[in-house]
Amino acid sequence: MKAVHFLFTAVHALMALLFALVSLALLWIAMSKGWGTLMQGFDGDSTLQMVEAMGVLAAAVVALQISQTVVEEEVVRDASIAGPTRVRRFLSRFLVVVVVALAIEALIATFKGQESPDSLIYSAALMVGVGAMLFGWGMFVHLNRSAEELEPEALQEATQEDAEISADAAAPADTGR
Repeated sequence: MKAVHFLFTAVHALMALLFALVSLALLWIAMSKGWGTLMQGFDGDSTLQMVEAMGVLAAAVVALQISQTVVEEEVVRDASIAGPTRVRRFLSRFLVVVVVALAIEALIATFKGQESPDSLIYSAALMVGVGAMLFGWGMFVHLNRSAEELEPEALQEATQEDAEISADAAAPADTGR
């Protein structure tokens, strides 16, 4: 059973690495797109091109945040997300970056809609979707609080792990002073 558990941890670590590599590739694309826009000079399409670069950058943040979440929750903590506190925290970390990325995509679609107003329906639908996700996420957090109150020890355990991980992350930086 330990071999299977190690295998799952290794797969999670590999997936986190791949998300981080995709994040770096997206960062490069966003920088190239932004730099290209700056080198061409500012014209009528500059705003749209810079907002598109920002959208790619937001996707890079999403990929990096997913990588960090997988590493912290599945590799470092080696924790099961069976408890309500862990589920809320995991989903919240994931949803915050997804909601921001979709909101930026809606912004990009709105800028593009200036050129062809019939595409504004897409950006409006995307904004409604972002609103629905925010509402659903808020309801989940609200309803999850009552479940967390039934298991206060799980919340204390997660908080203690946070402190330990923060201390471990800060330890190498403190030794160089």
